[in-house]
Amino acid sequence: MFWSDEMNLGLKKDEVRLVDHQPDWQGQFKDVKRVLQAQTLMAEERIAHIGSTAIKDMPAKPIIDILVGVDDINYIEPVFFHNLKKAGFLRIKVERPNEIVCAKFTDHTFTTKTHFLHIVNYEGDLWQNLIFFRDYLNDHEDAREEYAALKRTYASQSSYGIIQYTNQKEPFVKRIFAKRLTM
Repeated sequence: MFWSDEMNLGLKKDEVRLVDHQPDWQGQFKDVKRVLQAQTLMAEERIAHIGSTAIKDMPAKPIIDILVGVDDINYIEPVFFHNLKKAGFLRIKVERPNEIVCAKFTDHTFTTKTHFLHIVNYEGDLWQNLIFFRDYLNDHEDAREEYAALKRTYASQSSYGIIQYTNQKEPFVKRIFAKRLTM
């Protein structure tokens, strides 16, 4: 159920730590995707690698973010969460609109998270925004460099405060999301 020390993945609660981009992150995602597909029988296109670990040359928190698209976020069969648990993912107490978050931990102490699963409506606005953000930064070096600088600035000032870290990045992220509607 747990992966320990995979490519030094993992952060403790509220920890903010950036590492240089690791080429193996894509392989780590593919391995977990295979497990998720086997346990949930989800279609391949409904599981996507997102977040900074999916952006080339981007420093990132050492956690693999995975987007999972469901038909209706408000009605998910309990067996789905049971199957996610068999794949090593547990639902966590993160409150976000139109999203359910699960995490994979290094061990039974549940102190260090290695993967996040972001469950959203498949092809809904949030799904499209998150995929667009990843693709836009992969295609636009100037935006990628600006985002990396923003992340490094916060991480150089504090190694804790994930909410503050996220809030500092939010205006940039929303600006990129807005580009989706104009392209």
